[in-house]
Amino acid sequence: MVDHETTLGPVRLRTPLVAASGTVGSVTDFAKVGAMEAYGAAVAKSVSAEPWAGRPAPRMAPTELGMLNGIGIQNPGIDAWSDEVAKKLAKLDVPVWGSAVGHRADEFVRSAKGLQGAGVAAIEINLSCPNLDDGSMFALDADAAGQVVAEVSGAVGVPIGAKLSPNAEDIVTIASAVGEAGADWVVLTNTAWGFGIDLDTRKPLITGGVGGYSGPAMKPLALRCVWEVAQALPQLPILGCGGVVRGTDAIEYLMAGASAVAIGTVHFAEPRAARRILDEIDLWCEANGVLGVSELVGTAKPW
Repeated sequence: MVDHETTLGPVRLRTPLVAASGTVGSVTDFAKVGAMEAYGAAVAKSVSAEPWAGRPAPRMAPTELGMLNGIGIQNPGIDAWSDEVAKKLAKLDVPVWGSAVGHRADEFVRSAKGLQGAGVAAIEINLSCPNLDDGSMFALDADAAGQVVAEVSGAVGVPIGAKLSPNAEDIVTIASAVGEAGADWVVLTNTAWGFGIDLDTRKPLITGGVGGYSGPAMKPLALRCVWEVAQALPQLPILGCGGVVRGTDAIEYLMAGASAVAIGTVHFAEPRAARRILDEIDLWCEANGVLGVSELVGTAKPW
């Protein structure tokens, strides 16, 4: 039997698969339909300090290979979220991580404190949402990203990860900044900027126009980020994310240097995809004499 355990910074995961934020809601409802035993952790949808209304519909649209979303991180705010979700977390058979988002560093801190108070096992700092109304993205600025991580790190006592963007001009510089500021790992990556047009209405597919693109075609973009950061910063743990549909996709991320792999968009078509993906990882490992998934981490080498 293949050993699924892996370590992501200070966190030990029972499997290398993590349910990506934004695709499993607050986790509490998804747990009723998802194969939760296949995950090492699940990340709840991002929450801000105050309620965010999000963008008007249409704000999700399919593409040839994946989807665009411009939801704008609609959420009820950390106080209401905690009141609704906190009491349910302890009943779940999977560690739940929170996801903090904000327009300013102090907003990230308030959300992170609330998430910790709700009982999450770790916090993902969402520095890279591509569809905020003001077009800002902390993950494109090393100093700004580092400041947010430093303030959150100093305010909470649970492990934290920093979710970065494939749109960054120099992903290694951004990753280095958040690592030095206190991130226990980086998430590589969030969605990429994308755009599409409805030929019948001649309007953008989503009301915000530009939104976040996700799906199978994201894998080479995110995998490149994992490879570059792992080569330049081998001491910084990585959670790979983007375009994972099959077990071999996850294995590529591990070989590129990720210690664990998040799956997201595939959930919309196949809520129990994690069970199949983990089985496919097992089959590949057994066929190739690999006893445990941790043996694969960082084994890809340059020519």
